[in-house]
Amino acid sequence: MIFAIVAVALALSQVELDLPPLDAGKTTASVTGSSLIEQAFTNQQSDVQVEGSGTVTKLLADDLKGSRHQRFIITLASNRTLLIAHNIDLAPRIDALAVGDTVYFYGEYEWNQRGGVLHWTHHDPRGHHVDGWLRHHNRVYQ
Repeated sequence: MIFAIVAVALALSQVELDLPPLDAGKTTASVTGSSLIEQAFTNQQSDVQVEGSGTVTKLLADDLKGSRHQRFIITLASNRTLLIAHNIDLAPRIDALAVGDTVYFYGEYEWNQRGGVLHWTHHDPRGHHVDGWLRHHNRVYQ
């Protein structure tokens, strides 16, 4: 019963904020996002769709080779760090991003020895890949 009330409250708050809707599958992924990333890291898996959140610990220079990407590092609840590579040719840049901010994400995890990279945090203009997103200060970037 409590879970149903929380789910309804989340759904209503997202309508008011114009956030991507949560469905049962994404709610589960959100709760276990850090665990899914830990599992993918341990198993050296890539191409894993994950949802979660982390705290910005470092802002990096944009990657300007090929498609431009805003890059920053977040720390997850598990203390694992994750590089976010957000395509700013396809999605808006997060201009107000600062160290210490919380960022929520839905994208594709790629394994590397440093903790991994999250990309596909944007819509796919060709419609072949699951759309991802970043959320910062209740604004969605996709």
